[in-house]
Amino acid sequence: MAKIGFLLGIVWLAAAGSSWSFGRNIISYEKNNFIEIARSQIGIRETNCENCGVAVKGYLSYVGIKSPAPWCAAFVSWCFGQAGYARPRTAWSPSLFPRSRLVTAAKPGIVYGLYFPKLKRIGHCGITERLQGDFIVGLEANTSLAGSREGDGVYRKVRHKRSIHRYADWL
Repeated sequence: MAKIGFLLGIVWLAAAGSSWSFGRNIISYEKNNFIEIARSQIGIRETNCENCGVAVKGYLSYVGIKSPAPWCAAFVSWCFGQAGYARPRTAWSPSLFPRSRLVTAAKPGIVYGLYFPKLKRIGHCGITERLQGDFIVGLEANTSLAGSREGDGVYRKVRHKRSIHRYADWL
């Protein structure tokens, strides 16, 4: 009887261990899902006016803002929401970088912020898709091919790590 109990204990530990491992894979999948959601929006463009359009209105509506309004942070928040995360939920890019979320380096899924001296604050943000040497390949909204913070759509952007002011981990 003791042998059966011992064997059942080993089976239980093995099952618990595999479940724990499986749980880590789910988290990994969610991160990939989050990036896939952001990636799926590449090509979305404003329509009819600056900061307008059905998709732009959806991003802004998600954070409780009426269109037209700047939408890079709303886009980031919307992507997290679509992946099942309750936070962040903001249209104000500086609020994506509270001390409790700051990290020192980028990796896929990390939010990054660009500082604008004229504004004296972070004025644009994006989502790290991948790293490429000293560069971050990111997914950004309300930008342009040239990398403006007042652009017309969702683009994949390549930025040097030195141009990034802050990183935040919301995953």
